[in-house]
Amino acid sequence: MLSLVCWASSTLNTLAVDSTWPQFRGPGGTATALGSGPLVFGNGTNQLWRVEVGAGNSSPCISGGLLFLTTHQSNRLWTVCLNREDGKEVWRNAAPVEKLEPTHTLGSPATASPATDGERVYVYFGSFGLLAYDFKGHEIWRKPLPPPVVEFGASASPIVRGKMLVQVCDQDTGSFLIALNTRNGDTIWRRERPEFRRSFATPYVWVHGGIDELIVPGSIWLKSYNLSDGSERWSFSGTSRVACSSPTASELMLFSASWNVGGDEGARITMPDWDEYAKAHDRDVDGRLTLSEMDPGPVRERFTQVDLNKDGFVTAVEWKNMAEMFLKAGNALIALKPDGEGDITTSHLAWRSTRSLPYVASPIYYSNQVYTVKNGGLASAYDSTTGNVLFQDERLNAAGDYLASPIAADGKIYLISDRGRITIMAAGAQFKILTQIDLQETIHATPALVDNTLYVRSATHLTAFREFSPPNF
Repeated sequence: MLSLVCWASSTLNTLAVDSTWPQFRGPGGTATALGSGPLVFGNGTNQLWRVEVGAGNSSPCISGGLLFLTTHQSNRLWTVCLNREDGKEVWRNAAPVEKLEPTHTLGSPATASPATDGERVYVYFGSFGLLAYDFKGHEIWRKPLPPPVVEFGASASPIVRGKMLVQVCDQDTGSFLIALNTRNGDTIWRRERPEFRRSFATPYVWVHGGIDELIVPGSIWLKSYNLSDGSERWSFSGTSRVACSSPTASELMLFSASWNVGGDEGARITMPDWDEYAKAHDRDVDGRLTLSEMDPGPVRERFTQVDLNKDGFVTAVEWKNMAEMFLKAGNALIALKPDGEGDITTSHLAWRSTRSLPYVASPIYYSNQVYTVKNGGLASAYDSTTGNVLFQDERLNAAGDYLASPIAADGKIYLISDRGRITIMAAGAQFKILTQIDLQETIHATPALVDNTLYVRSATHLTAFREFSPPNF
């Protein structure tokens, strides 16, 4: 009995280590847990519980004993609250959606992760807008927003800073950034972003020197805004055509990775001059191009992206806009110095790397190093200050795309492939795989790690893993 009491006491102490994972990529969006994480786990091994939650790509967010996520079931969009110790459902609410937005084949209308401030939970559905609930499931407020003008759907998650909720809504036309009062949903400020096209990246708050900067990735530009009023602080030009990953930072440096097709030197997509191309292909001479009027190739394959307003035609303005984007786009992992103002493209660039770039998985800063994982299972690490390569293109022997972002805890980096293989890598200058676990199911969502418990969302289930030694009776 004494050993059981000691074990129970130890478990309760463990649960006090770090009981919050408040948003996409955890506390502050850093993807780093304060406690530890399991090393030995798998289907039926150190498995605390497993429940069916339905389809969706959103990551769980956690506060105290409650876990929140969004899901797409029975053609409806739900916010679901679970007891995180046993996985039992506490409540669920359906979003008042009239029509579901279109999504990518790998996407879902429940992709944006919830965020919480410890009192309420906030969710964003591109098909509706923003909703706020208290922890008992009562709706506090709603903020309808126009559905995104992009055929791949919305993906960026809301973030909370103090009493402010921030949501970026980048799309092919009408992009904007909005900040709401968490108490009542009133708009604090709204910043139009007309120069931006589609983006799927969640913003990040860079805290340094007593300053909170709102860092927002986007097409071609990475920008910083003042949280107080949404005014622009600085802009960095030359990022990828579409932003998919979120930034991270140390106290002294900001890190952002972006990659997209057509942005690598030597493989850049270019578009012909509009006047010459239209003269040869505009068969009905109406000053517009349809899909059938375009030659096969990379530009035609991106017809829906060139067609900004989605009316089925490409105009001269839309054509030239996309041609300029292809010309300006750049793929790189970059490190930026703080205290920038205006255009900092050259003045504040500390270092950059153009090899082995992640596509969707965000970079992670941990123990003075920056780690990335490229599709196909290629891991890299850099000295955060100098950009010196510690290791690069190291094979994880875990094929597939990496859509979930890495997370870290207790000297371990967790890398998750879409095929369900989790590689646990030792943090440090030397490449070392500690173990690999094959869950044999599709995983797109970034896991959460709280109180030594790893929460992994797969295609239809949520599983909690905790490594512990059972009591000796």
